[in-house]
Amino acid sequence: MAYSRIILEKADGVARIVLNRPDVLNSLDMETLKEIDTALTEIEMDNSLRAIIITGKGKAFCAGADLKQIGDFTKSPQKMLAFLRIIHGVFNRIENSPKPVIAAINGMALAGGLELCLACDLAIASTDARIGDQHANFGLVAGAGGSQRLPRIIGPRRAKELLFTGDWITATEAERIGLVNKVAPPDKLEAEAMALAKKIASHSPMAAKTVKALVNRGLQMELPDALELEVNMGVLHTTSEDMAEGLKAFEEKRKPNFPGR
Repeated sequence: MAYSRIILEKADGVARIVLNRPDVLNSLDMETLKEIDTALTEIEMDNSLRAIIITGKGKAFCAGADLKQIGDFTKSPQKMLAFLRIIHGVFNRIENSPKPVIAAINGMALAGGLELCLACDLAIASTDARIGDQHANFGLVAGAGGSQRLPRIIGPRRAKELLFTGDWITATEAERIGLVNKVAPPDKLEAEAMALAKKIASHSPMAAKTVKALVNRGLQMELPDALELEVNMGVLHTTSEDMAEGLKAFEEKRKPNFPGR
């Protein structure tokens, strides 16, 4: 498919989704969200792709929802509901994708841009990135998972402070509170994200898929139930070709070649 609002790149087992609306700071409108959704389908159908990077073109990662479009939606609750359903659907797909997703935050991540980051499994931020919820500054409330994912990642007190104040934080502060995994200089961000993605892609896709599901589902469960889930999914994983290949490679003292099944 030809994309106009994103760029989809594929190389070395890694897919890169680049938000391509730099003139509006890569803000998200309905059409952009639909293109991301289509790209995710394309990526998930390609067994050669084993990790995903999401980043932005230009000076911003993502400035959130396109406020011009949101302004139109405020006149129609039905249209607003449709937009929220779509953005939640896309972010949920990212969160639940069988392939690990890395946010490479190349500049500001504002409101919905922060929420996009929260839906990803891992995040690396440029040292000059600024991150914040910002909804409070415009009389809005988080509508794409921010009120739920943010406290689960950094804790309710820190999350409420960011949600109530609309303050920006630096990449260094984001790393300190656990909002991002690491920080990289602007000229090394892309390489750092790609190195991490390639490392993940070199391991078992089935193991990554299983572990991701265990963490995500387990966080929604009581600990005894989550531990039982780990047992059951662990037993199921023993039937995978990836596990068989890993054990065989260990015995033969060679690097495994995981088939992803």
